[in-house]
Amino acid sequence: MTKNFENEPMMEVYIFETTQNLEQLEQVIICSEKSGGFSPDDVSEIFRFMHTIKGSSAMMLFDNIEKVAHAVEDIFYFIREQKPEGLDFSAVSDLVLECVDFIKEEVNKIVNKNDADGDPSFLIESLKLFLDELRRIFGAEDTQNRSQQKKQQYYIPQEKKPGLPSNAAQSDQEPGANSNGSCYQVIIQYEDDCTMENIRAYTLVFGLAELAEEVYYLPADIAENPETAAYIRENGFEIYFKTEIGYDEIKAHFENIIYIEQLFFREIEDERLDVFRREQKALQSSETFALPDQERCKPVTPPPAVAFSEDTQKNNTGAAQKMISVNVDKLDNLMNLVGELMITESMVTQCPEVEVIQSENFHKASIELHKITVELQDMVMSIRMVPLSTTFVKMNRIVRDMCKKLNREVVLDLYGEETEVDKNIIEHISDPLMHIIRNAIDHGIESEEERLASGKNKAGHIILEAKNVGSDVLIVIKDDGRGLDKARILEKARQNNLLTKPEDEMSDREIFKLILLPGFSTKESITEFSGRGVGMDVVTKNLEEVGGTVLVDSEMGRGTTITLKIPLTLAIVEGMNIRVGKSRYTIPITTISESFRPDQNDCLMDPDNNEMVMIRGQCFPILRLHQHYHIKNAETDLTKGILIMVEQEEKVICVFADELLGQQQVVVKALPNYVNSMKKILGLAGCTLLPDGSISLIMDISGLTGLRVQ
Repeated sequence: MTKNFENEPMMEVYIFETTQNLEQLEQVIICSEKSGGFSPDDVSEIFRFMHTIKGSSAMMLFDNIEKVAHAVEDIFYFIREQKPEGLDFSAVSDLVLECVDFIKEEVNKIVNKNDADGDPSFLIESLKLFLDELRRIFGAEDTQNRSQQKKQQYYIPQEKKPGLPSNAAQSDQEPGANSNGSCYQVIIQYEDDCTMENIRAYTLVFGLAELAEEVYYLPADIAENPETAAYIRENGFEIYFKTEIGYDEIKAHFENIIYIEQLFFREIEDERLDVFRREQKALQSSETFALPDQERCKPVTPPPAVAFSEDTQKNNTGAAQKMISVNVDKLDNLMNLVGELMITESMVTQCPEVEVIQSENFHKASIELHKITVELQDMVMSIRMVPLSTTFVKMNRIVRDMCKKLNREVVLDLYGEETEVDKNIIEHISDPLMHIIRNAIDHGIESEEERLASGKNKAGHIILEAKNVGSDVLIVIKDDGRGLDKARILEKARQNNLLTKPEDEMSDREIFKLILLPGFSTKESITEFSGRGVGMDVVTKNLEEVGGTVLVDSEMGRGTTITLKIPLTLAIVEGMNIRVGKSRYTIPITTISESFRPDQNDCLMDPDNNEMVMIRGQCFPILRLHQHYHIKNAETDLTKGILIMVEQEEKVICVFADELLGQQQVVVKALPNYVNSMKKILGLAGCTLLPDGSISLIMDISGLTGLRVQ
């Protein structure tokens, strides 16, 4: 089923909107639970989210998602109408969040271009039983009108014109022959910050097909013509339909639709639909027929006497849309083009033939070009930056589920969630944060009895904070639990042969960081949730992929603090260019401590015959790049080359090169796949093009320090 839609832009819109609705729904549930119940606004909001997911899923033929959303919608319809007192809000939250997880899993299948084939029967049965119990305890709601809603599958054959109703085309009855029912005209104006108006209108029409016998809408080509979004934004979306459902209920149906700012609704004469019926009949008989221009393109403004709107609605006349949604791939391509522009600009302005030009106007123009290029780069970088708030807020669900399953009370405080990082980086930190917080609650935070016995509050406390530090972002996760036991960590490390140096030479941070090794855990029993360390290798792995580092600090009885240090972006690097033989390399400036030319007396060999250099009474290992990368015609005398001291994750190494070429901001390019597949080549993070046209390899300092570690 998914394969039928995988090339359609509507699929991308469906995935984006459903994911967004699920995230917002999840947060509404969690916030409502914290406040002790669902407010009327919360109930209406949850109902609208599920109604939207139901309609769009039915439109895309994802029946299992549609059925789950419809069952949840029924429960909140009951809660909204009956307003039951003494409702078990926790049980409702558990049930709804289970449905959210199911829909998320199905959406992930769709993203991966697999069939959304999950079995929702158990969930739907649980929802029905819960609703039956609500009706038994609090009384059944009036279902007379809802029983009139006809259940049908939303599907329009490809050869049909999207502006025509599927139900009328499939019926042998002459359109309009049934005199029962009322006809209505609706004009909808979407909110200013609403996007994809044509797709939202398309979803709305298919949702209406469940309630109406005939449905016609203007503009008619909303499904295949993306330009209709701008038309709807300017003029609104107009619908004509006929239904047997009463005025109040059909009006309430439209009031529950999200993103609508203004709504005009009135009952009209049946004859007003004749022009649409004639067009439909002409199409079915292959006759030429066209609506008048004023009927096809210009919505009819309803008289003020029959128009209604909410008191809080704003007059949006002349309002312009200020936000749009853009595919991330387009931003990546834009970033690549700006990078190419920067490189080309450097190649032109730093060309030897250009540098000898004596024209003052030329140099002024080149300075202005450089200024505009830098501003353009900064603008593109700012577009790619997204706040951490979405990732941080997701952690509330982790804390909520863990507390219920472990019967603990933990408070999560968020700070600095407005801090922004590159879109590509934010995708790598969600899993590390999840594992750290899960392990903090399971292994770090004590039980209520233990906390009270040690003089602490019965509720545990976790702080999740983000802040900018220069060109990096620090994410700090701090708990007030029992802390890490160094003795137990060392004992476990000895048993598993994980120690790489004598214990008495290891700092506290080095000992604590052992918990990040794969499979490491000090927990005696295996439970559903891991002890601190199991799964924690994901933290190190994901952070290394984006050039980040992890620091672990702890104090027995006081808690543990884990600090993630990540770069703001992966696209631009401030680096120091060096030469080794005829090869060029770029070292990130943030990793360089100092550079120097050593004296012969400062160079020595350790007992394992490794080269070391003495600096201010301390010895540091030396790594000769020409030996590591097998470069010919490179400088071999340490006193004639240059040593660059680099540091990553408290590991220090001195890299030997022929000379320094200077500092430069470079655009990072990915290495070819065949280079990445050669695992023996360590210490390379990417490459860049220098102004003279030569290629420089960007060093991965964490990979180099793993070769020779102090």
